Amino acid sequence: MSATSSNQSEEPLMNNSQSVLQKHVAFFDRNKDGVIYPCETFKGLRAIGHGTATSLVTALLINVVFSGKTRPGKFPSLLFPIEVKNIAGGKHTTDTGVYDAEGNFDPVKFEEIFQKHSKAHANALTSDELWDLLKANRAPNDFFNWFINWTEWKFLLYPVAKDKNGLLQKETIRGLYTGDLFYQLEQERAHK
Repeated sequence: MSATSSNQSEEPLMNNSQSVLQKHVAFFDRNKDGVIYPCETFKGLRAIGHGTATSLVTALLINVVFSGKTRPGKFPSLLFPIEVKNIAGGKHTTDTGVYDAEGNFDPVKFEEIFQKHSKAHANALTSDELWDLLKANRAPNDFFNWFINWTEWKFLLYPVAKDKNGLLQKETIRGLYTGDLFYQLEQERAHK
């Protein structure tokens, strides 16, 4: 999947000073106020093609997990808001390293995904190769973040972003990191 220029022109204007990780989550900030509430996460998940039950459970999980991490020094809120500007604080230990500590995109780490794990197709990952990627990037004894990583990739991304051959294409995965994929999936779903 690759975003066309018309798709990109329809996306909301984003702040150029945002890190790539901030742009990745900005899709879910449906009212663009810099804060993502569970209802916005729910609406974003529905917009990219997830069912009602999946979106509801996942939205609650995401906001509960990331709210405190993105609101340092603030009193916990039962509304579980996620602050986009502080999303790098929610970067978990079990990941690919494509986002650095500040949430910037590391192109070398991105290419390593395919150099190390793409065996059947040079610019795509099969479901099994995706599983190998997840296992290779696990931090020892970090079971909670293993679960979060698996949920993001295998449960949320793969079902809505794989192509007709069951592959996650390189440009699709790049779009995941930059956030462009979410806008594309929303537009594709709107056209169906």
